[in-house]
Amino acid sequence: MRFMPRPLFLLATGLLCSVLSACASRPTDLRESGEVFDPYEGTNRSIHAFNRGVDKVAFRPASKGYVTVVPAPMVTSFSNFAENLSMPGRFVNALLQGDLKVAGNALARFTMNSTIGFAGLADPATEFEVPQVDTDFGETLHVWGFDEGAYVELPLLGPSTSRDAVGILVDFFTNPIGYAENLPADNIETYAEIVRRMGNRGNYSDTVDAILYESADSYSQSRLIYLQNRRFQLGQSDEASEIDPFELNTEGF
Repeated sequence: MRFMPRPLFLLATGLLCSVLSACASRPTDLRESGEVFDPYEGTNRSIHAFNRGVDKVAFRPASKGYVTVVPAPMVTSFSNFAENLSMPGRFVNALLQGDLKVAGNALARFTMNSTIGFAGLADPATEFEVPQVDTDFGETLHVWGFDEGAYVELPLLGPSTSRDAVGILVDFFTNPIGYAENLPADNIETYAEIVRRMGNRGNYSDTVDAILYESADSYSQSRLIYLQNRRFQLGQSDEASEIDPFELNTEGF
């Protein structure tokens, strides 16, 4: 099934973003101090417990089995394929942010990897020193001046903020690759992303397990790691944690 964009959806997304920004913005003193704004902690902890359960009984064993059975070069190729499919969406976000250089890098990477990179299974763009591009609509909203809002944990997707949650929704519907004709499968970008995250979960299994199952408070630990790294990525902090498993969204599908 293919989802088609609708003006009403874009309008609803804009309204939702406005509501989240207005209702869940942090007080100025907290925003400046870099502290955590988590007014929904009770609900978030319940979702975190659900996510841990899904990870423990399904995603963790499936991911470990995947990286055990599938040769490492193939795991990397599938990850490259998913990364390449996301590049048109990153190109759009770079344009919306007014960053033509990053947009050009995204377009160059997609063109090069889609052609001489065997539909994205290989990554010749990196060999030719085309910079990596990692952006999303959450970052676009940041550039536009929206506050990160409250911390939220999303079912299956894991740590986020109200702003980034809106970004995830918009990115899902607005990646141009999803509306291209003659794709080998509907929603192929979604399936590819699931496989990519399985590879990440399997490859970083020890690190993620230490956070989810060995820390005294896995919720607080994952929240801290996510916010530190997200703020660093957006240039809001001078420090980032050494390991960033949740940048990979390893807790969810």
